[in-house]
Amino acid sequence: MTVKILAIGDICGTVGLECLHQRLAAFKTENRIDFCVVNGENANVVGVTPKQCDSILRAGADVVTLGNHTWTRWELQPYLDETVRVIRPANFAPQCPGRGDTVIETGFGKVWVINLIGRYGLDANTDNPFVVADEILRAPEADIVLVDFHAEATSEKLAMGYYLDGRASAVWGTHTHVQTSDACVLPGGTGYITDLGMTGPAHSVIGIMPEQSIGKFLGDPPRRYEPASGKAKLEGAVFTIDADTGRCVSAESVRLQ
Repeated sequence: MTVKILAIGDICGTVGLECLHQRLAAFKTENRIDFCVVNGENANVVGVTPKQCDSILRAGADVVTLGNHTWTRWELQPYLDETVRVIRPANFAPQCPGRGDTVIETGFGKVWVINLIGRYGLDANTDNPFVVADEILRAPEADIVLVDFHAEATSEKLAMGYYLDGRASAVWGTHTHVQTSDACVLPGGTGYITDLGMTGPAHSVIGIMPEQSIGKFLGDPPRRYEPASGKAKLEGAVFTIDADTGRCVSAESVRLQ
């Protein structure tokens, strides 16, 4: 028996959230998606609110993952202690609210979703994600293991993919908002893509108004990010998993515009 796992790249602003509500349900039905993980950490442009997390779940996500902007919205902290379907990177300090992995019961068995954050190029005081991954996977809790690695460097993401090859069903990267063209199945049977891309304004600089991003590189004074508007896109990947072995049999990127 095979199952289809859909992973969706970072939701960016109101445009991305609306796009998710408009496109996700139909895509899941048309492509017979069995389980869906969405990275939601930029739904509020920088960070995400509890209300927005609930909205992502209503749109059709089974689990919402986060990243380096997890703590931007203080009201998210008690919410993370109350839910099992919204998780933050597991390699944040152990005293932080919430959890870094979750096991969801489904009609085809248990699905274990793990969220990690990279250290290269990110200003985050975190434990080593490779060591934390080892600690989490020391006691297997499900046959299907999915890992969202929220990281800046393509090299760090690729290294994690190969490090977990054969131990995870699928490993995907988030954070850069630019979809990569390397969706594949690694030699040990792990589905992989370096970055899912993003769900948000199609004509933008990683979700932000182009003129603001250009101004930043020209040296303009810093100001709050302003999301772009207009046409939206939804990006991610579909991993087909053998539910009996937990191995990936195919990986394909997705882009809806």
